[in-house]
Amino acid sequence: MAPIPGSGLAKGLAVTLRTMTKKSVTAQYPDTQPDLPPRTRGVIGLFEENCTVCMLCARECPDWCIYIDSHKETVPAATPGGRERSRNVLDRFAIDFSLCMYCGICIEVCPFDALFWSPEFEYAETDIRELTHERDKLREWMWTVPAPPALDPGAEEPKELATARKTADKLAAQQAPPATEPHADEQARAAEQPTRPQGDSKQQTDQPKPDQTTPGHQTPDRPKPGQEGSE
Repeated sequence: MAPIPGSGLAKGLAVTLRTMTKKSVTAQYPDTQPDLPPRTRGVIGLFEENCTVCMLCARECPDWCIYIDSHKETVPAATPGGRERSRNVLDRFAIDFSLCMYCGICIEVCPFDALFWSPEFEYAETDIRELTHERDKLREWMWTVPAPPALDPGAEEPKELATARKTADKLAAQQAPPATEPHADEQARAAEQPTRPQGDSKQQTDQPKPDQTTPGHQTPDRPKPGQEGSE
């Protein structure tokens, strides 16, 4: 069926009329802060303690706006005769937000959860060079990162929390005192006492055997060899 001539114009005017009858609401920014979604991509925060200088974020960044410098340090052996190890120490971690396109690839590829999104967006500068945030500035953004949303009812516990809880329970069990164990002296005293045969009472073990000669007890005379036939 062919469209009616002028139907598109009528629909457009209807939308205009509906909009004209509604009361306009002006957001009073900056006096009133906007309600941002929980996953807003404002600025990137750095949790420096988790960074291992693996360079994954810098290599995967499509804009090459992440700059990382580090050096290696030798860690002495923890046990005598052990082998010395080397570890990377972070010297510089900077992000140039004048080049960043907020794709979030660096946060997704970080294997140690060192980068996080913060909803803060008020960091405009008059000098473009001030948009390069060093690690001290990135650490300040870390304290504005919102807490993760709660899990759905019936969802499984995260593996990180389960592993941490098991480790804490194991350490608590090792540090707890042993439950009602006999003293070492009592154990040694019990080991020194002779064990009696099962089923024999104390009176039975203390009585002399019939072959033993005691005062007041006479054993019957046994016939000597060769006298049995004479009797």
